[in-house]
Amino acid sequence: MSGILIMIVIANYYMLVPIVIIGFLFFKVRGWYLATARDVKHLEGMTKSSVFSHLNSTFNGITTIRASKAEQVLMREFDLHQDTHTSAWFLTISTRVAFGLWLDLLSVTFITIVIFSFILLTYYSYVSGSFVGLAISQSLILSGMLQYGMRQTAEVVNQLTSVERVMQYSRLDNEHANARAIETVKQSWPSRGLVEFRDLSLRYAESDPPVLRNLNFDITPGSKIGIVGRTGAGKSSLISALFRLAPIEGGIFIDGVNTQSIPLGQLRKCISIIPQEPVLFSATLRYNLDPFQEFDDRKLWDVLEQVELKESVRDLDIIVSEGGSNFSLGQRQLLCLARATLRNNKILVLDEATANVDPRTDSLIQHTIRKRFRNCTVLTIAHRLNTIMDSDGVLVMNAGRMVEFNHPHVLLQEEDGYFSKMVAETGPAMALQLKQIAEEFYSVNVIKSEV
Repeated sequence: MSGILIMIVIANYYMLVPIVIIGFLFFKVRGWYLATARDVKHLEGMTKSSVFSHLNSTFNGITTIRASKAEQVLMREFDLHQDTHTSAWFLTISTRVAFGLWLDLLSVTFITIVIFSFILLTYYSYVSGSFVGLAISQSLILSGMLQYGMRQTAEVVNQLTSVERVMQYSRLDNEHANARAIETVKQSWPSRGLVEFRDLSLRYAESDPPVLRNLNFDITPGSKIGIVGRTGAGKSSLISALFRLAPIEGGIFIDGVNTQSIPLGQLRKCISIIPQEPVLFSATLRYNLDPFQEFDDRKLWDVLEQVELKESVRDLDIIVSEGGSNFSLGQRQLLCLARATLRNNKILVLDEATANVDPRTDSLIQHTIRKRFRNCTVLTIAHRLNTIMDSDGVLVMNAGRMVEFNHPHVLLQEEDGYFSKMVAETGPAMALQLKQIAEEFYSVNVIKSEV
């Protein structure tokens, strides 16, 4: 390209001025295009994400949609998302076409100047016709090269927005940076399951108000504790603090060891959790049960038998589909229970693990937890009060604070208490049943303590 420009200038040095002006205009138009294209491409990406998100949600809930006969509603929603994305895509194409149009106009203007400059030059001096023809033909080639170069440089800048997003992810703070110091603990830690909360506060961002405020309480080893509270009370945030998912103020001590001072991987490895929505990986069943390959096949088959899945599984190397779609919801929850049973940690967290399963699976999970984790500390985030009335204690949360903490039967003796009001809201019949369960297990605990 530089050689063509030099040849044109040698043939007609007056072309130096138009070349500089046209070159400046080329880069000016490129700058205008880039200023618009970045925002347009970002808009197109956002609208595309909404389309894919809607499709993914539709596929995941296809049976519910069919049962509810909501196909037309979902089709209208899809059309709305698709129309929005099409509008953004049309805008993207329009900006490219407009950019190309202005480049074409500048190229035609340059070629016109080259042709007329040689026509005028022939009136005042002799110029070889072959040289003129070569200059004009090369100018046509130069026009295409300039357009291609401008388009490609603009496209490179547009694509760099993706690189910019990747770089932003690479600059995220490492979770390990939250640890103040690294303390060596025994391989058998924790051996008891004592959990102590000391002046615990948590906020997800420095500018946000705290979602947990000055929590101080102890959970004795082997106790079964229910955590209740209305939406936004801080139940899930308490578990986030336990797993160090966010920076905390104060401290959480497990068997006397500050969780902030031990390696993050070891902390999370020593606490089991069974979430409300079971999490399975798109890999073999063996990997889902034992991702770190710490147990032999005999133990894997043993835990599958304990959760009554041994007959449903032919081989440990079968592939679990994405999200565990080749297993029923109850089976997926039982696989999560098998994973927790295999590790047999001293601390188990249940995020209302039986909320979405059938009664038989619910009974099996409750029985397995009572049998396999009877000497473990179990924390249950409860959305249904009947799941925690047989607990050793109930922690009532409100606005990030602990407002009550005692045995459910003891809490029910306070008619104006938070827990009593929550039980009363379930209705007279259910409230009576819940009180009877709490009283029955309280009597059993009293007898055990006396013995």
